[in-house]
Amino acid sequence: MSAPSRQESASKLISREPLDPAEAKWIRLVKCTYTDPLGVQRIWESAERQSRPKNALIDAVGIVALLQKDTGPELLLQKQYRAPLDKVTIEVPAGLLDEGETAEECAVRELREETGYVGVAEKTSTILYNDPGFCNTNENLVHVRVDMSLPENQNPEPQLEDNEFIECFTVPVNNLFEEIKKLDKQGYAIDGRVGLLAEGIELAKRLGLR
Repeated sequence: MSAPSRQESASKLISREPLDPAEAKWIRLVKCTYTDPLGVQRIWESAERQSRPKNALIDAVGIVALLQKDTGPELLLQKQYRAPLDKVTIEVPAGLLDEGETAEECAVRELREETGYVGVAEKTSTILYNDPGFCNTNENLVHVRVDMSLPENQNPEPQLEDNEFIECFTVPVNNLFEEIKKLDKQGYAIDGRVGLLAEGIELAKRLGLR
């Protein structure tokens, strides 16, 4: 019997417990002391990554990759188990910035590693803060053009790390809002970037924007 593929075996949460700060490799908790507009001193608890490269303005990138199909453009998405949720999440390709790397270089590299597709960065968003009431984590959303006529994009092969278990799929951009609702009902967790892309496309339709 052949070994199960990287997509077939389901991940399972074994336990959840407080993390000793001395064991933390990727994040740390921070106590912020500040004064409000009335001069009252207040305390706020937050978290932050410990992986942001020196002198970098962002932690990571999210990637908007559209594949041009005969029936129209399709958004490249991923299914990936996330232990904090104990759920498989629907996400755009994404990754942490390496030392000395630009957001655009990071996006092209991560797209190749996680999906196998080769692309060219075209547009980069402003710095986006994922959950500013909880942490300082931020990113650029980079639009990457994927030329489906290139030989290397015909049968893309991801270059996943040992701890990465990612399944790629595409959704027609025109149906993204409806497909996200279906995936939600099936029990998947919807990443905020994907949900906001879907909401933005739906809003543009309603307002007749192009």
